[in-house]
Amino acid sequence: MPQFSENSKTKLLTCHPDLQRLFNKVIKKRDCTVISGRRGEDEQNELLRTGFSRLAYPHSKHNHMPSLAVDVMPYHDCEPHIRYNDIESCYNFIGYVQGIADYLGINIRSGADWDFDLDFNDQSFIDVAHFELVILH
Repeated sequence: MPQFSENSKTKLLTCHPDLQRLFNKVIKKRDCTVISGRRGEDEQNELLRTGFSRLAYPHSKHNHMPSLAVDVMPYHDCEPHIRYNDIESCYNFIGYVQGIADYLGINIRSGADWDFDLDFNDQSFIDVAHFELVILH
C-alpha cells in the first residue's frame, strides 16, 4: 500500500483538515507526493516571479493558515518520479482525487479546470498539481 513520505506528511499537516482527510484517503490506493501546502510570503512571491503562480502573497489559498490549497502529484515508481508533462497521468489522477472528494463530500477545484466546466482546454493557466477547497457560503 502506498504511503506518504515524512516530507509529504509535514506539508500536508499545514493544510485544512478536509484536504488532509481527502489526501490521506487518496494515498491508500494511489501513490502520490505533496509538493506544497502552506506557503509563506517569500515562497509565494518567488512562484509568482517565476510564473508558477498567478497570485502574489497573501492572495493565494496556499497563504491561509491552515492552507486552503495543496499541490499533489502522482508518484511514479521509476525516474522521473514526478511527471508534470505526462498530462494523461495527471488528468487521470485529478479525476481520481475528484471522485474521492465527491465521495467524502469535500468540494474541491483543480488547477486544470478553474471554471468547473470539465473542459481542460479552455484554461489560460494550467496547474495540474493544484487542488483547493471551494468554500460555499
